[in-house]
Amino acid sequence: MTSEYKEMAGRLMVALDYPDADSARQLIDRLEGIPCYMKVGMQLFYTAGPSFVKELKEKGYSVFLDVKMHDIPNTVKGGSHSVTRLGVDMFNVHAAGGKEMMSSALAGAKQAAEEEGFTVPTIIAVTQLTSTNQATMNNEIGIPGDVEAVVVRYASLAKEAGLHGVVASPLEVTAIREACGHDFYTVTPGIRPAGSAVGDQSRILTPGQAISGGSSYIVVGRPITASENPRAAAEQIIEEMMNQ
Repeated sequence: MTSEYKEMAGRLMVALDYPDADSARQLIDRLEGIPCYMKVGMQLFYTAGPSFVKELKEKGYSVFLDVKMHDIPNTVKGGSHSVTRLGVDMFNVHAAGGKEMMSSALAGAKQAAEEEGFTVPTIIAVTQLTSTNQATMNNEIGIPGDVEAVVVRYASLAKEAGLHGVVASPLEVTAIREACGHDFYTVTPGIRPAGSAVGDQSRILTPGQAISGGSSYIVVGRPITASENPRAAAEQIIEEMMNQ
């Protein structure tokens, strides 16, 4: 296993979008030995709970807890404190909650990290979901302007709040880096290998395009989890990331 392979595998986040822990474990067993990030979303976390996150950490995985906190600042501070105590490496909040809420998330994480002797996890803000297109954002959510401008505004606000990066479409990475710098993380869902189904995503790129465009991490779910051979699918994605 080369250093380049390890680096790229560590930038691949596999979305464990399963209804229960046993289903997720079947995939994890098939991916054994691939040093990728594991993303635990709401569906799995709500049924498997904190113990599953700890199980992943015991197996040596980096864990992104994708629960998209969005509440009053004090509640988000408490939530951040709780998930930091689990030992997660990354978690997220909604930028739409505002600067004070995002700053409170960081404060809660710092407090828990100090109490437990942990490193403060990477905290990122959701800008606009990759399922959101221009019409939905303007006409249903009620935010005027184009998607990229709104994403960059939210990213800049997250940086001002002290967060480490954002979740955004790979199509917006260049603009985010121009506004927030190259040390600001960009975690990009909406990744579809060439020839795979688009599904419910609206703003997508291939793994190679995302990496060459500057994405810090890419999130891949169904192209791996719904594959007849998940390991081969993951290996193909890593190879594409290496060959961008």
